[in-house]
Amino acid sequence: MRTFIALVVIVYLVGVGVMLAPTISSKWNSGTASDLFGSVWQELPGALAWPVTAYHRVADAPVKA
Repeated sequence: MRTFIALVVIVYLVGVGVMLAPTISSKWNSGTASDLFGSVWQELPGALAWPVTAYHRVADAPVKA
């Protein structure tokens, strides 16, 4: 059971990293550290909710006949 919980946590954290990757890569070399932190802080709530976003993308997809 601990292995399953650890796997779920790892997948969740990887998903958060994937959601934040475009923001981090765009601000890494172009701005200051405070600009990077501000951008990541602004995108963090959406990144933490990535399972909900993924579910809505799947559930709200139109059914193709």
